[in-house]
Amino acid sequence: MDWHFVFSQALTQAIGPTMIVYALGAIGLNLQFGYTGLLNFGQAAFAAVGAYGLALSVVAFGLPFWWGIVIGLCAAVVLALLMGIPTLRLRADYLAIVTIAAAEIVRRLFRATVWSEHTGGSDGMRGFSDPFFALNPYPENGNFQLGFVSMDSGRLVVEFGLFNLQYSGRDLWVMTVGWGLIAVFLVVLGLLVHSPWGRVLKGIREDEEAVRSLGKNVFAYKMQALVIGGLIGAVAGFVFALSRANVQPDAFSTDFTFYFYVVLILGGAARIFGPVLGAALFWFLYNIFAQGLSQAINSGVISADVINQTQVGPLVFFLLGLGMVLLLIFRPQGILGNRRELMLDVR
Repeated sequence: MDWHFVFSQALTQAIGPTMIVYALGAIGLNLQFGYTGLLNFGQAAFAAVGAYGLALSVVAFGLPFWWGIVIGLCAAVVLALLMGIPTLRLRADYLAIVTIAAAEIVRRLFRATVWSEHTGGSDGMRGFSDPFFALNPYPENGNFQLGFVSMDSGRLVVEFGLFNLQYSGRDLWVMTVGWGLIAVFLVVLGLLVHSPWGRVLKGIREDEEAVRSLGKNVFAYKMQALVIGGLIGAVAGFVFALSRANVQPDAFSTDFTFYFYVVLILGGAARIFGPVLGAALFWFLYNIFAQGLSQAINSGVISADVINQTQVGPLVFFLLGLGMVLLLIFRPQGILGNRRELMLDVR
């Protein structure tokens, strides 16, 4: 059994493009849920409108790439207003219900056959990522070496002792932009939550009525948190679509939001670095289990009569789900979190 390969693949995914998408989505959710106590179960909808705003602008309407980015962000703001205006004055569970419904409505709208001429229906859209990859400074073919980093046949190889991480030139470009965005959002979020504005958000999370009695406009603060978190979710949608060079509606199901919550709770809610740590650890464990079981079956360590390759996927999710249950029992605040951060007032 090749443990070198298993750990290399897990480390590759732990900092790769997919991890970046979930880290970005969880950062936005962290502002909404972790710091403000908003039960947003529709973060997938913000990612979807961001991704489709970009794709439709470039492919269907022939607009420049950067206009697509602006339109995707504007679409996220509009969605936040549509969800927040009728619900944020009410109890927190109303927002949860509306965001779940909104996420499914958005997905089905982009999947509907009546719009398929423009959206591609269930097949999705492609052809919008070319301007982004035209800016790629990394060669997709060719050879170069810098310290422990080398490029061979279009694959970037980063060597760390016994392990090596391999990426294509395209993946490296997505990672460069994605990690840059993560750094920017972490700095901005850190400044916001340690400002008077951020302290009001924490007060709303702890006792909304007490904050209102001090003369603060609770509705306005909630709306601001929902909009800002939604914008970061739209950016996650951009990275998700560009990393795959296509956008497909069923990728933005409610499972997408569920994984954002898993990542956030695993790393620790209301902690600046919680979403990043949670995303890295989640994808590392997912690939350790998936690659390890596959290698064990192929090498005969586990008999195919006990488990076969088609059963590896469901078993991995069972193991991860069991791990999350144990985490919530013994350490519900996550790795970096504080138990008090999850004691939300959801009246």
